[in-house]
Amino acid sequence: MSAIRITSFAGVWPQGELFYNKKDLRIQGSCSVEMSTPFGKQFVSVALAQRKCLRNRRWGLAVAILDKGSSLAASTHKIKTSSLEAFQQLRTSGADRYTSERSSILVLGLSVHTAPVEMREKLALPEAEWPRAIEELCNQNHIEEAAVLSTCNRMEIYVVALSWHRGVREISEWMSKTSGIPIGELREHLFILQNRDATEHLFRVASGLDSLVLGEGQILAQVKQVYKIGQGVVGFGRCLSGLFKQSVTAGKRVRSETNIAAGAVSISSAAVELALMKLPEGGLLAAHVLVVGAGKMSKLLIKHLVSKGCCKLVVVNRSEQRVVELQNEFPEAELIYQPLNKLLECAGEADLIFTSTASESPIFLKEEVLSLKSASDAAAGIRCFIDISVPRNVSACVSEISSVQVFNVDDLREVVEANKEERKRKAVEAQLIIEEELKSFEAWRDSLETVPTIKKLRAYAEKVRASELEKCLSKFGDISAKNRKLIDELSRGIVNKLLHGPMQHLRTDTTNTRTVSEIVENMHALERMFDLKLGSASLEQFRSKVEKLSE
Repeated sequence: MSAIRITSFAGVWPQGELFYNKKDLRIQGSCSVEMSTPFGKQFVSVALAQRKCLRNRRWGLAVAILDKGSSLAASTHKIKTSSLEAFQQLRTSGADRYTSERSSILVLGLSVHTAPVEMREKLALPEAEWPRAIEELCNQNHIEEAAVLSTCNRMEIYVVALSWHRGVREISEWMSKTSGIPIGELREHLFILQNRDATEHLFRVASGLDSLVLGEGQILAQVKQVYKIGQGVVGFGRCLSGLFKQSVTAGKRVRSETNIAAGAVSISSAAVELALMKLPEGGLLAAHVLVVGAGKMSKLLIKHLVSKGCCKLVVVNRSEQRVVELQNEFPEAELIYQPLNKLLECAGEADLIFTSTASESPIFLKEEVLSLKSASDAAAGIRCFIDISVPRNVSACVSEISSVQVFNVDDLREVVEANKEERKRKAVEAQLIIEEELKSFEAWRDSLETVPTIKKLRAYAEKVRASELEKCLSKFGDISAKNRKLIDELSRGIVNKLLHGPMQHLRTDTTNTRTVSEIVENMHALERMFDLKLGSASLEQFRSKVEKLSE
């Protein structure tokens, strides 16, 4: 290998440092593996290296891409053998952080608590784009799984990352690129949580404890939707699938066992309460009300408006069918459908306008609103827009018009403060349930560590069984198919009986964390006894990670 010219070098140390300077290295041993690179088929040297400049010398994995013209023809037949030997060396050195350390669960995001609506709307992703976002995130070098939770109050990215600090960098860069927000500005509003903190955060979100309106119910349906959409996406893997499933369970338990949602307002009901506060006394009953959109949020708006005595509403929507369905749900109200091309005409007749659509750009602009006639005396001549959409449906500059008031989801805090104390007391009870669900999820995640060992132990036993069976059958000479089958079934039965005990000690029902700890100890003991630490599956996983780092 000393005659081979190295054109680029990269390494990964136990603390996660990436370097590209081969002058700082002392090579202990190496081998060559052919793999695909951006430059075509090339040989990659995998070396056990030592960093010279460190006082406490650390061993690490070094990867070097060799010249296409390097002459390795004479040693090509030795590549597979030397590769395995090098990987065995790396195994015993304990240097490869990616196969020795557990991946981290991370959440990066911003919410109504950390960022204004102006920033949240730039990051908002409609549900139809979640699969694409998951795929793009999982194409990053250090992200194995991903999920997206995007609502009017939050935009959060959940991932399972090989390296947590590299995962943070890759997610934040992706968010910056997607939204067009400079990464420095984005970081001022981002929150970052890891492992248990990330898990607890999602459970609190699903339970409504992190919502602007404490205990609101719509967020649980949104978390369920993340899980539902993720089932058909490759990057929504086993760990995140289990995490979101457990969070839904936590959310359901909190609502059923603490009654936290009783009396709690939703975003839609808070919007109606805000309208009552801003309109003159009795103004809601006399005001002309317009609802733009006929989705879930609009349905809740209509429900709360009707409950407050507002029984005549104009609903502008793309299709009439949805408005007909809403009319059937609220027969006590009169819902007047108008198509989208009548939007400005309807707005000119309205005193109070609620907007809740999925439009990615404003549907009310300043120059359009300026052209509308004044609101009626029922609203004291002031037209009120309450925009609960993210991205916003009403352009920010509309608020500059003196005869107009514009409110968005960030303005709902005034309503939320009213009945906060009672819900805080219920939140304490909810936290106890969340702690129980956290333990259950952590136990389940711990139990996943035994799955590769179970597979490797079965594979090892099957290899021994097949080998010994073949030796036995070869001594019999001619043997009927029936007898061959009987002997084969006998050997399988013996193996299954012998494996039953070890397998039982590697399985858990995830309800007892002490039991999980014992099972992990049993796993390590079996790996030592049968030398299961580095199976072929682990080797392939290791090779793929090396190839990823060399790209």
